[in-house]
Amino acid sequence: MQQRSLGPFRVSAIGLGCMNICHAYGPPVDDAQVERLLLTALDHGVTHFDTAALYGFGASERALGPVLSAHRSRFTLASKCGMQGVDLKGDGQLVRVIDGRPETLRATCESALQRLRTDVIDLYYLHRWDRQVPIEDSVGALADLVRAGKIRAIGLSEVSAPTLRRAHAVHPIAALQTEYSLWTRNPEIAVLQACRGLGVSFVAFSPVGRGFLAGPLEPAGFGAKDIRRSMPRFQGDHWTANQTLLSSFRGLADEVGCTPAQLAIAWLLHRGEHILPIPGTARVDHLLDNLAAGSVALSTDHMARLERLFGPGAVSGDRYGEQARTEVDTEQG
Repeated sequence: MQQRSLGPFRVSAIGLGCMNICHAYGPPVDDAQVERLLLTALDHGVTHFDTAALYGFGASERALGPVLSAHRSRFTLASKCGMQGVDLKGDGQLVRVIDGRPETLRATCESALQRLRTDVIDLYYLHRWDRQVPIEDSVGALADLVRAGKIRAIGLSEVSAPTLRRAHAVHPIAALQTEYSLWTRNPEIAVLQACRGLGVSFVAFSPVGRGFLAGPLEPAGFGAKDIRRSMPRFQGDHWTANQTLLSSFRGLADEVGCTPAQLAIAWLLHRGEHILPIPGTARVDHLLDNLAAGSVALSTDHMARLERLFGPGAVSGDRYGEQARTEVDTEQG
């Protein structure tokens, strides 16, 4: 496995996103399947595991804790705060809330440490910038957690280049995480270059386009709680238009001699040494397929053809629905 810098840490170039095991794309998987997935990842050289308080309203962190705590020295642990489930009505029903107040971030960290069965989180992200709270205040609270030894480094998720610079002026930001793939290239507008200039690692989530670039995929089969049901790219005429990209993309994968998912991840790895993709999955076979992308070599011609295929205007529809678009601070293409 290639190694890359994730802030102050050296980790596997390909990490594991741990949302899918309990959240977003289907029903949660059972404990035995989670254990197989996580231990297989460790055995195959994955040393970067990424989770969040939001995922399953703590379920992902609770799943990782019992399995990985015995191997804590073997990997870098990343989690997130600032967006979690809250019982607003007192009826036991949790709803997603963005809350970047310092007291909330401190409380979320304490709960995460317990769920993860560790005394320190290596990289702790602000999952979303709460626009009701100055980014300086939220990052200041995270800096306090660094000084207290609760976390080792600070990250940001789904923010713009100007917000990154404001945060970095308060405390060094180790990593910025946002969606980045062939079909979501917004980071190329500004934030990718800002990360390079500031020495901030860039963590790319959804590197296979939420399954689109791995396929086959059929939105009609998405479950009622699948978050892709609210994403315009998977709907109606947008979905029909986007299907036209896949034949050429799969043809390129055949030419290179890899799977479509491997081609998508390899493209990111070739885009820059400071880019670290974290494909998520609940399946061991998909995990192993993704990890093999590290050995895929792409020529400059392959890279150019991929970037032309998924160039400006090629993908139809926004990446998020209306509500989610208001919750992120990223540049829009």
